[in-house]
Amino acid sequence: MNEESFGVPIAADAVRFERLLPGPIERVWAYLVEAEKRRRWFAGGPMDLRPGGKAELRFKHSELNDDPEPTPEAYKSIENGHDAQGTILEVDPPRLLRYAWHDENTSSEVKFELIPEGDRVRLVLTHSLLRSSEERKNVSGGWHALLAMLEDDLNGRTRRPFWTFQQQVSAAYQQRDL
Repeated sequence: MNEESFGVPIAADAVRFERLLPGPIERVWAYLVEAEKRRRWFAGGPMDLRPGGKAELRFKHSELNDDPEPTPEAYKSIENGHDAQGTILEVDPPRLLRYAWHDENTSSEVKFELIPEGDRVRLVLTHSLLRSSEERKNVSGGWHALLAMLEDDLNGRTRRPFWTFQQQVSAAYQQRDL
């Protein structure tokens, strides 16, 4: 893990990640909005891509691996998947997607910005309205691992073992000042 891949706190309630991905921008956009491509690195489910539209996020982390690995004990409750709801707040294809994320007793916002840089695309992901340092650390470890799955997929590499990597980065975030 290189230092620049870690999420950076940008406000008391927000963390930002940046990744330089192989383009073109329309390809990266498809991985954000098309359920089958999004499922490979994050969560499947339909999105009604208009302000006020619904985003149904269907997580099944066991499907993120190219080679199956056991689910850690701490995550056994979601081993068969779990759902979260969202509301699209802003969309400007293929450059911007922002939605409110409603999961159990929390609500936060996620913003994806895509910026072309030659034949590459800079992805800027900002997760905001996070209520505590512990929540920022937990969210950061998750995004860090999920973005690694996206990088692997877009670069045509075998995806690393999700749970193993997620536990490594989550432990690193617990040591960071977020």
